[in-house]
Amino acid sequence: MADPLTLFTSIGLSEQKAKETLKNDALCSALKDAIAQAQRVLGVAGVDKATGTLLYTMASRLRDAKRLGFLTDHIAQRKICTELQLAAALEFVKSHPQDPINQQEFESLCGVGVVITPEQIEDKVEKVIKKHKDQLLQERYRFNMGLLMGEARGGLMWADGKMIKNEVDMQVLHLLGPKTEADLEKKPKAQKAKAPDGEVKEELTMNGELKIEGRLLMDELRGVALNFHKPGENYKTEGYVVTPKTMDLLKQHLEFTGGQIRTRFPPEPNGILHIGHAKAINFNFGYAKANDGICYLRYDDTNPEKEEEKYFTAIKDMVEWLGYKPYEITHASDNFQRLYDLAVDLIRRGHAYVCHQRGEELKGHNPPPSPWRERPAEESLVLFDRMRRGLFAEGEATVRMKIVMEDGKMDPVAYRIKYTAHHRTGDAWCIYPTYDYTHCLCDSIENITHSLCTKEFQARRSSYFWLCNALDVYCPVQWEYGRLNLTYTVVSKRKIIKLVEEGTVRDWDDPRLFTLTALRRRGFPSEAINNFCAKVGVTVAQATMEPHMLESCVRDVLNDHAPRAMAVLEPLKVTITNLPEGIRNDVRVPDFPANEFMGSHVVPFTRTIFIEQSDFREVMEKGYKRLTPDQPVGLRHAGYVISVQKVIKDAQGRVVELEVFCCSSHEAAEKPKAFIHWVSEPQKCEIRLYERLFLHKNPEDPSEVPGGFLSDINPNSLQVIDSALVDISVSKAKVFDKFQFERVGYFALDPDSTADKLVFNRTVTLKEDPGKM
Repeated sequence: MADPLTLFTSIGLSEQKAKETLKNDALCSALKDAIAQAQRVLGVAGVDKATGTLLYTMASRLRDAKRLGFLTDHIAQRKICTELQLAAALEFVKSHPQDPINQQEFESLCGVGVVITPEQIEDKVEKVIKKHKDQLLQERYRFNMGLLMGEARGGLMWADGKMIKNEVDMQVLHLLGPKTEADLEKKPKAQKAKAPDGEVKEELTMNGELKIEGRLLMDELRGVALNFHKPGENYKTEGYVVTPKTMDLLKQHLEFTGGQIRTRFPPEPNGILHIGHAKAINFNFGYAKANDGICYLRYDDTNPEKEEEKYFTAIKDMVEWLGYKPYEITHASDNFQRLYDLAVDLIRRGHAYVCHQRGEELKGHNPPPSPWRERPAEESLVLFDRMRRGLFAEGEATVRMKIVMEDGKMDPVAYRIKYTAHHRTGDAWCIYPTYDYTHCLCDSIENITHSLCTKEFQARRSSYFWLCNALDVYCPVQWEYGRLNLTYTVVSKRKIIKLVEEGTVRDWDDPRLFTLTALRRRGFPSEAINNFCAKVGVTVAQATMEPHMLESCVRDVLNDHAPRAMAVLEPLKVTITNLPEGIRNDVRVPDFPANEFMGSHVVPFTRTIFIEQSDFREVMEKGYKRLTPDQPVGLRHAGYVISVQKVIKDAQGRVVELEVFCCSSHEAAEKPKAFIHWVSEPQKCEIRLYERLFLHKNPEDPSEVPGGFLSDINPNSLQVIDSALVDISVSKAKVFDKFQFERVGYFALDPDSTADKLVFNRTVTLKEDPGKM
């Protein structure tokens, strides 16, 4: 067999990716075994790139090595031939660890043998187009085309996404014809409507656009349909517990809400929101909005030791930055007295007791049974009152509920003692309720109809229903969905704090992180984040996405909304000898070259300009199209072509200046092979270039990074250029303003900027790195 580096590049890995793989012994061994087996199955020495990509993905994500051969056989035999099928296969083997695997069930759930014909795709897309025809004709190319893709894919689960997209594009073009100038115009801003009292109010809508009648959240999230219950029909949901009082409670709930959808976004105010929370925000607020409902922002502030005011403020800011306005901002602490009264009632009913087991005894899933479980209710009530009055030390007593949860956790704690002042209630309480106790009761108190939460909370669903029913209060329905994760990052609060303490990153908003404050600082538009969440959609399975998918959404938005400017990161001075001293011409530069109706700005053009050092080579090389002593080049927007006359070097032999001759592009002997950007009378600025913070996809995975996530830091994740030059059109930019620096990338103005020195963060490059796999 060839050496590992050659072997891995032969299946389609980039050289960099192959070298990274060689550093991971477990992944390297698994991938070599998979390739060898695939070669045996195929009976050939090589493996094509499509198969190689699937083998690499399988080897890097598979956690049960005994399934490697099983999955490799299916990949080599082309039974599993798409990333979608592989994801389903990996999920199946993860959830079926026991032998033997039911082959029929496996192949059915992974789409093995399913063939989607072009005719089926054409018919499905035609039906979807017909469904939205009126809206398409009205909105034309401003219509959310992702909706068409999502609905078409919804009926063709295993179809090739590219084929669906091509068919959608073709049928839309056939219906609407080519794009017109009107289609390319900037989207109109949301209209402001006057309220009856004359006050002007702006309608808040997803992505800052006007609400389109009849479009539900499921449409926004790519047509994913969830079988949610209707308000008041909670009892029709699988697993919902019906008691003799259920129907009366639901009737009272409907009388109070009027059948309105009610959701809530309930973050803990002990850290900054991250990209995974963006999905939760979009889902909770979006589902309510799309159904003319309401959504609360409720702070789960039951742990005063870790909560700070800055987190409350940052959470609210990020919710509003994403385009949502809470119906009301509430706190779990608003209900402390009511929660305490309900706990008294729970003890009185015999469903809870005061326990004296220590915290270390309760850790894990198999703690010893409490010797105080059958303590008389009257005795527990007296002890609970003593807890309330501060007569026990911390850890000396807790209130526990008499229930065994799905994951085997027995008698979860409802109340514990903490002698810590609360940011809102001060020293009024020394006992605080836990999440397991608080969450469902606050949902009940706020008459929430749909308690939307991520999949890991499924283990708490039975206790959610149990507690509401044990207290005879209205019981909402909990719905779980898969959380959103990104590779090449960490989002754990504890780990981010560690990165800050170690000095690896500056703070929670360091642009290399994937907290929402960091993404905003880096220049990611909120619309792009919302679009990314919509593309990911809402499924039960956990979604782990590559950062480049988010970056693609960012480029899509910035391409339409970031005005162009010119900046030179590594300046090379150029003197135009045939222009007189003191001459200064104005050059008009379009903000959006593809649509000159969207405005322009003026920059000076003088005898001295600056170009990128990389745009000049003293020795001509094959394929190089920019400036050399023998090859002229055009200057973007200026209408000039420059030719080198003299190369000036310093004592070390480095090129420090060029003297050139310029002529009008109309007078040039031949059209230049390239046009480069330039600046004149520029403003000095600092440029910060960001790369991935971690070297490996899963820095928290011990099998991939045995030394732990702190050992996986990319030493080149930040490059600071403090002598860059930018044209004066950006001199009055405000913090977070975004630009496309032509031929360089997308950038945003950083809060560190001062009147004397602007600081720009590179948001994303102009194109995705072709070296990524």
